[in-house]
Amino acid sequence: MLQKLRDKTSGWIAAVVLGLLTIPFAFFGMEQYMFQQNQTFAAKVEAPPSWWHSAPSWWPVRMLWQSEEISAEDFRLAFEQARQQQRQTLGERFDPRAFETLDNKRKALDTLIDQAVLRMTAANAGITVSDAQVRETIQSMEGFQVEGKFDPQRYQLMLASQSPPLTPRGFEQRVREGLQQSLIVSQLVSSAFVTPSETQTMMRLLGERRDVSLVMLPEPASDTAPVSDAEAQKWYDTHKSDYRLPEMVSIEYVDINSSELPALAAVDEAALRARYEKEKARFVDPEQRLASHILISVDPAADEATRKAAEAKAIKLAAEARQPGADFAAIARANSEDTGSKASGGDLGWVAKDVMVPAFESALFAMQPGEISAPVKSEFGWHVIQLREVKSGQQTSFDDARAELEREEGESSRERRFNELTGKLVDQVLKNPTALAPAARVIGLPVNTAGPFARGGGDGISANPAVVRAAFTESLIQDGTVSDPIEIAPEHSVVLRVTRHTPESQQTLAQVKERVIAEVRGDRMNKAVQADADAMIAKLRAGETIESLATARGLALQAVPNVPRGAPMPDAAVNEAYFQVPAPADGKVSPGKASYIAGTMVFAVTKVTPGDPAEATEQDRTSFRQNLGQVVGNEDATALLEAQRKQMKITVVEDRL
Repeated sequence: MLQKLRDKTSGWIAAVVLGLLTIPFAFFGMEQYMFQQNQTFAAKVEAPPSWWHSAPSWWPVRMLWQSEEISAEDFRLAFEQARQQQRQTLGERFDPRAFETLDNKRKALDTLIDQAVLRMTAANAGITVSDAQVRETIQSMEGFQVEGKFDPQRYQLMLASQSPPLTPRGFEQRVREGLQQSLIVSQLVSSAFVTPSETQTMMRLLGERRDVSLVMLPEPASDTAPVSDAEAQKWYDTHKSDYRLPEMVSIEYVDINSSELPALAAVDEAALRARYEKEKARFVDPEQRLASHILISVDPAADEATRKAAEAKAIKLAAEARQPGADFAAIARANSEDTGSKASGGDLGWVAKDVMVPAFESALFAMQPGEISAPVKSEFGWHVIQLREVKSGQQTSFDDARAELEREEGESSRERRFNELTGKLVDQVLKNPTALAPAARVIGLPVNTAGPFARGGGDGISANPAVVRAAFTESLIQDGTVSDPIEIAPEHSVVLRVTRHTPESQQTLAQVKERVIAEVRGDRMNKAVQADADAMIAKLRAGETIESLATARGLALQAVPNVPRGAPMPDAAVNEAYFQVPAPADGKVSPGKASYIAGTMVFAVTKVTPGDPAEATEQDRTSFRQNLGQVVGNEDATALLEAQRKQMKITVVEDRL
């Protein structure tokens, strides 16, 4: 029987059946089987290859697509930055709970997605950023400058002070990616333009002024009519999301802050001297070299003849610069193709190591003062280098370094005490992980309380994002255990325990009945005012004048002539309403209504005066045209971004936001 079974499964019919079964498995099952992985991204951006824009998205062609993932951690950082910016902007008016919406989260995520789309678009278009552009951008950053000039030592120190520390190469890569990402947008904006006729039209439109007559409608009488159960139920059902209570927690915590620890004892002299001797090499100013150069640039894609011609020119200039009495600066001004240093005679200023490209740096630091190098090849072309002066590294004396040593020794001492105190607290917590008070007593720090507060944060310690994240951790909520130390600033940590947790819940109608009744009555009053305004507008359109309507109702009429577009009169929304109604026909008015904090008004636009471009100076018109061009360029960039997004596949996992 086994032999018969083997014969039946080894013939050509079995092979055909097996092949037919393999096809759907290959296209619908193999991808999941071969590429199973734990995905944690908040969003993924995928694009077809640049050489096959219409490539389908099904496997295995999908393997040719490019992809970039936005991690959940990247999203959280971006969202926290958006939260802090909003908090700084609104101050006391900032509502953490109102900010914690899916809409705001999607805005933060969409910004990251747009950045990824631009990076991939630039890469597909073959856009690259040269080393010269990166170097010029870095040297123009104010944080790396001393007295208006780029300072290599400050550059190194600033990178080393980051957490985690950055290397020059790593920072250059960040700058390169940022430039590549922004290059398309910046070029679109800078290349956009508007015609003179478009400028004239926009100046007439934006300079437009309107004469407005208005009346403020009286507030309606307070609504005291009963609200039926059916009305209340309908309002509640329509606005149900307004009556949800957010998830809330209360915590107890111990705050360990090195700046609040007892004052330090005087620093020991012997310890300072020992530290100085141990770290003596650190107190040496790095060697710097005052250099100038002449650059004969060579395009990397240039042919052999062009490269040879550039080299020959560099050799000729080097020989000319070595002639007795030759003026290197004059030769550089006449021949150098480095736009950044040409005007200053090739002057590069004081140069330290790890600033220039390797080939240039290697040649410069092998030269003697006054020497002019043979042509040096780099990715930019051929350099003829002049070393003008050498500033040797100098040892800083103990007395000069004392203040810095004392500061560092003090910081080290505070850090040791902070770490010892934190470690002691953690040791005590491990002995009793569900109680914080006993551990706090051992280290002599008080137990503080905060809350209840929502996930969006509260005030003080409960507004710190790291504390909020920890307080809403499921394990701390469920187990009631003490958290690990939470770093909220250098040498400042918090250890907390959740003492109470209230899940997000829907309030019942009975719980919010009074609020619902008040809101129903408020809605009735608003509808009454709007109906009154609509009735007046209908009469104005029928030919009655606003003056007669105001007189008949005993309302004060206000005339506001020459209202400019965009003026907050009485606020921006009302001004916008003035300019949303069409210009009135001859002998007619254009009525409208608007509401703001003072109430509801009915207005009539009686006259429209276009802006007069002739009143602007030529300089004003030029400036206006440039600004308008930037607006057009930004619109072009937005349109390009939207078009690119449509060509790419964007996957968003809202559960991870």
